[in-house]
Amino acid sequence: MVEHRMVDANGVRLHIAEEGEGPLVVLLHGFPESWHSWHHQFGPLADAGFRVVAPDQRGYGRSDRPDAVDAYSILHLVGDVVGLIQALGEEKAYVVGHDWGAPVAWHTALLRPDLVLGVAGLSVPPPFRGTEPPLVAMDKKFGGRFYWNYFNRPGVADAEFAKDTRTTLRKFFYSASGDAPGADAGMQPLVDPERGWLADMPDPEALPEWFTEDDLDALTESFSKGFTGALNWYRNLDRNWELTAPWQGSVVTRPALYIYGDRDLVPAFPGTPELIERLPDLMPSLRSRPLKLAGCGHWTQQERPAEVNAALIEFLTASS
Repeated sequence: MVEHRMVDANGVRLHIAEEGEGPLVVLLHGFPESWHSWHHQFGPLADAGFRVVAPDQRGYGRSDRPDAVDAYSILHLVGDVVGLIQALGEEKAYVVGHDWGAPVAWHTALLRPDLVLGVAGLSVPPPFRGTEPPLVAMDKKFGGRFYWNYFNRPGVADAEFAKDTRTTLRKFFYSASGDAPGADAGMQPLVDPERGWLADMPDPEALPEWFTEDDLDALTESFSKGFTGALNWYRNLDRNWELTAPWQGSVVTRPALYIYGDRDLVPAFPGTPELIERLPDLMPSLRSRPLKLAGCGHWTQQERPAEVNAALIEFLTASS
């Protein structure tokens, strides 16, 4: 059974869910999600002989949400993972991340390879630092309409999303899924800053089979204190680019796995398809070619739990 408790790590209190015994596997969720995003993974990974822990990351759910925007940099987020591993009494761990959790997992492996047994990323591929800050680059390319730039406006998306939290999350999860009519990984997530992002998102009459009303209830509860902490992650994109300058040109060396859906918008971001194609050459530690899941949208481990679990168990077992 999944058990819940609070732990102190890196100066913040984190809510964690945990199950199983064996080598530690830390599961890191993305936006707008929570530990619950991994509920399909706990039983299978625990049954395969692993200790599975999924935190609400800082700014989310029952975990602390510091007020300062710059308290959500990639160094803070990696520090939380390092602190969590230590707080759990472990020396090393596997780190697995989806969406924003993937950059945290990848950077944990990049910055602290001594602590990482293996790393897996879902949706977001390994980091390769660009030539200019991400918010600046997207602002130039899309005239400020890329969703990162919209999220960067203080208080704007916060207010839009919190106006009706349940509807916001229902729209997000349906629209970015492989089930949405006309879902096309080639489309870019652009926002009319005057109308907001939710205005053009369809609101489904019924949820996809993989996302139940109970799932939506759990997610809605986790955002009862608002979205600002979660959005502050995006407000550090350019700061992260500055902070990671010392690792320019470095690559993840720990055993690695990358999984994505062919209807996911994220792997279609500018320059990303070319990066994914070149990953086996760029990152020799990748244990297999990127695993592309047909018909799968953004919510990888929730839309395709059986395939994701099988791939993770094979990877984790082989890396043990």
